[in-house]
Amino acid sequence: MSHDHTPASFNKSFAIAVILNLGFTIAQIFYAFVANSMSLMADAMHNFGDVFGLILAWGANWLLTLPPKKRYSYGFKKTTVLAALTNALILVATSALISFESIYKLLNPSIIHAKIVIIVASIGILINGGTALLFMKGAHDDLNIKSAFFHLLADALISFGVVISAILIYFTQWLWVDSAVGLLIVSVILWGTWGLLRDSVRLILDAVPRHIDEASIRRYLQTLPGVHEVHDLHIWGLSTKEIALTAHLIMPKERLSDADFEKMNTHLKKAFRVDHVTIQIEAGSKEHPCKHKDACLNSSFLYKKS
Repeated sequence: MSHDHTPASFNKSFAIAVILNLGFTIAQIFYAFVANSMSLMADAMHNFGDVFGLILAWGANWLLTLPPKKRYSYGFKKTTVLAALTNALILVATSALISFESIYKLLNPSIIHAKIVIIVASIGILINGGTALLFMKGAHDDLNIKSAFFHLLADALISFGVVISAILIYFTQWLWVDSAVGLLIVSVILWGTWGLLRDSVRLILDAVPRHIDEASIRRYLQTLPGVHEVHDLHIWGLSTKEIALTAHLIMPKERLSDADFEKMNTHLKKAFRVDHVTIQIEAGSKEHPCKHKDACLNSSFLYKKS
């Protein structure tokens, strides 16, 4: 069975998103100083962190297409996980900086040029929202693409909030609103980052990906004709998109044909979204028992047919 798992290319989407957002972020930082706006600066810093994250995700997405090497038998798929984790950590660090500056401005309010903030943040809505749409198609299946999509979408929503706060300041002269929105942006960033950080750490530790039903996969393998036991089942992410599985099947009397393996691989792919399957067949000999089986006997994950 073929193991070609070439991912859909988002190189053009990344290029467009990086160029547009980097150019806008530089302009946004400049006008944040001109307008003396903490909310606009917070939005700019968030955008800058996301641009850096986009570059990391872009590089990882490109590495995902490279073929395996002698010492990298799975290729460079794991770099997508590293990119997602680094992206999450950057956002956390950015949040700390924004919080500090927002609190300082909240205690020491100063005049803000609201019209400049309104114009610049409105442009941000268009740029961030438009580039987010470039990644919508791949956001469901790939954590790396998902992080790019949600960060850009969050940027558009944050820019919308900055526009609203600037309008409020323009009509009321409530200068504290600018710093309060800066802190609100931090809350939005951290709320959105938590899921990305959690899933990235899980993938780094080779945990079963959150969307994979390990119990159902085990039951499926257990019900295959001739299978007496299933043990040493491992499911982990090769990348933010591809899932690998290994398992030992105890089959005392029967063996699986090439047609059986093809059918099993097809079912695991369609039903459970598992891409790379490696199965070890054992007869369950008492004279030559599997050492990994002994390690599984004390766990609740071993299933036997009655």
